[in-house]
Formats: sequence, structure tokens, C-alpha cells
Amino acid sequence: MKSGFVSLLGRPNAGKSTLLNRIVGQKLAIVSDKPQTTRTRVVGVKNYPEGQVVFVDTPGVHKPTHRLNVRMVDIALESMREVDVLALIVDASVKPGKGDRYMLDLLKEATQPAILVLNKVDLVAKQKLLPLIDHYRQEHPFVEIVPASASDGTNVDVLETLFLQYLPEGEPLYPPDYLTDQTERFFVAEVVREQVLQLTHDELPFSTAVVVDRFDESPDDESVDLYCTILVDRESQKPIVIGKGGAMIKQIGTAARGELEQYLEKHVYLDLHVKVKSEWRDDERMLDEIKAQNRG
Repeated sequence: MKSGFVSLLGRPNAGKSTLLNRIVGQKLAIVSDKPQTTRTRVVGVKNYPEGQVVFVDTPGVHKPTHRLNVRMVDIALESMREVDVLALIVDASVKPGKGDRYMLDLLKEATQPAILVLNKVDLVAKQKLLPLIDHYRQEHPFVEIVPASASDGTNVDVLETLFLQYLPEGEPLYPPDYLTDQTERFFVAEVVREQVLQLTHDELPFSTAVVVDRFDESPDDESVDLYCTILVDRESQKPIVIGKGGAMIKQIGTAARGELEQYLEKHVYLDLHVKVKSEWRDDERMLDEIKAQNRG
């Protein structure tokens, strides 16, 4: 039996969360076309006849501009030291830049086997793939280089086989029915934030967070009342989230509630409020509060 941890690393928007969700067959990490969507470590466990793989999705590595970003990058770098296999996820549809160079430099310090995943090949002309593979082969001694698409599933089965191949022998680390270390409270906050990102488009790139103030389950366990606060950086952002006559926040709530009812398998009452908290991304106390509350 094989057993161990595989870290999904890469630049923002490389498709790490999409790959995690595809592999485990369930949505564990929210997905957005905006970079820096993933802010914390998300674990997903999958069992195979040959063993168990614990996948660790990490925030995209980028140049930090706030304390929040520093924490995000620290999480990603820390996960490199704690796992058995490294999977560098690269967006093959984008020309390699300084950020990719930085990721390769980080890998030089690692001792674990590293697999390169050239993601989003469904967006790349085939004749452009070979030069890209050659480029990365010269940059680092990857044990495997796999062109793949987390979006349509191309070569994801090949990746899973390789992850198992390079893991050490060992007994499963988690019970067979264990899926993730994320709490329901965390998932609620993330689903609401995902809808804020999707529905407000480019108007609120990184300056929102969601705090679950109350998570009240009914005695019969058939319904749950959720009270959440959407944090924004500036007073001018508040009307963007609320919308004209409350239309936007209603749309956010309706979309989030539908997904949460599916996930929690119970009726959901969702109450959303918007609060201005200037410079919350640099407020250590606020960041600790968000971390604590969203982990229940």
C-alpha cells in the first residue's frame, strides 16, 4: 500500500483548486477566474485500491502586498516542506514569466520528487506544447512532465497514477470515509465569497472576506440558519456588494444558498450583511479572527 501527501503548488490562477476538485470528485475548494482565490490550505483525501493520497491545495505563490498575502504565501511554502510529492501546476496557456522562474527556484531547495503539470492544455495548440515541455525539462529535473487539463479531465487519471507511484509505502493516514479537514463553517464562508467574486466581476478583486457570525442548526437537524458578514476595504465598495435596492446582495445570497443546500443537504436560511473594515488585510487581529471563526 502507498500512502502520503501530495502538494499542489503554483502561481495564482494556475488551476490548482480545479484539479483538486476534479480528482476528489467533489467541490472542496472554491474556484474563480480571479487570481488569489484560494487563501488557505485545503486538504482532500482520495482512496485507491493501491493506497491513499492526501492532496494539499495551496494559495498561489505571488509577491505579497498585505499581511493576508504574506500568510497565504507562507502557507504554500510551508506545505512544500511537509509533503512527500510536489506537483507544480503551471498554466500552459500563458507565457512563462518571473513568477514561474521564482517557483522553479523554490523547487531547487526541495528534496522530494517533483511532477510538473502543464495545465489548461485544452487552450493550447499542440505545436506549442513540445517547446514548453523542453523549456521546463531544462529548468528542473522533474521526475515526470504531464500535459493535462483539470477543466476537461485530460490526463488527470495519468497524474493520479503517477502520484501514487512516487508516494512512500505505508498504511492509510485517514479513515476510508474521510474527505477533508475543512469545516462546514469554512465552506459556508467560501461559497459566499465565491459568489461575491463571480457576481461583482472585476470591481472587488481581492478586498473581500466573509465571516460566519452564527451557524445555528435546528434541533431536528433539517435546517440551518446562517448569519454572515461580507467585509470590504472601503466605503465605496459597500454599495457594489449591496447593489441597487439590495439587488446584488440578494443575488449573492440566492446563488450561495442554492449551493449550500446541496452541500449541507438541509434547508438553509442565509442572512448576509456588509461591513466596511478598512485595511483588514493588514490587521493581524482581524486575520486571526477570520481564521478562527471560519474553522469553527
